[in-house]
Amino acid sequence: PSTSFFPSPSCSRSKSHFYFIALPALFKQELQNIEAEEGGTATLRCELTKAKAPVEWRKGDVTLYPGLKYETKQQGCAAELVIYDLEPDDS
Repeated sequence: PSTSFFPSPSCSRSKSHFYFIALPALFKQELQNIEAEEGGTATLRCELTKAKAPVEWRKGDVTLYPGLKYETKQQGCAAELVIYDLEPDDS
């Protein structure tokens, strides 16, 4: 998985206003290797430090989008990618 990161935390002062930059979303629990059978289903899961942080799933340079092959789920800090009808190319 890939997640969007924001600049480092900082604040600046302009007249009487303060501007804060959000802390980045980091991995609390990274993806683990799993074994599954060809034709089966695999679920990859990660946990982030921020709830509902934007997540983009990729395989190499290719972005994976929900459809017949892939399903994405996100609840709170947990993000999942479900891969259906597994093939050797899904490794």
